Amino acid sequence: MAKPKLIVFDLDYTLWPFWIDTHVDPPFKKKSDGRIHDRNGQRIKFYSCVPDILQRLQNEGYQLGVASRTGATAEANELLILFDWDKYFAYKEIYPGSKTTHFARFLKNSGLQYQDMLFFDDEHRNIIEVRNLGVTCILAEDGVTEEVIQRGFKQYAQDRNQNQSTSAL
Repeated sequence: MAKPKLIVFDLDYTLWPFWIDTHVDPPFKKKSDGRIHDRNGQRIKFYSCVPDILQRLQNEGYQLGVASRTGATAEANELLILFDWDKYFAYKEIYPGSKTTHFARFLKNSGLQYQDMLFFDDEHRNIIEVRNLGVTCILAEDGVTEEVIQRGFKQYAQDRNQNQSTSAL
């Protein structure tokens, strides 16, 4: 079964359940119990299965990346560090603008082709935009879960098999 060489995640409503530029109020602080809070004392949470998924994917040898179109670049990077997720991501493209720009940089910096990439995002517009590049894209409407990841792997394999069939004609 074909497997992606780079797995890319959006951040807002994909790895965590909020928009970093509007729903939380930096600066962030990690308490002695490991929990992270914003300026107002609001606890900053992520989708519960995300750390295990990131660890497993890294252990299985996948390269991971982040593509986020937020203007809160410093804050997003800070949370990746505070959540101890920064270690998982070989590629980070976090800034406003089209996700096609993010993926063009993944293409350049990784040396991989678009068809080697699998992308998870919660927004239809991003899925459509990036799919048009040739990236396998999966809508994660309620955040990343193990089921969403497995759906992504299945779709990736189907896309690669379909591409091989059409190129053989």
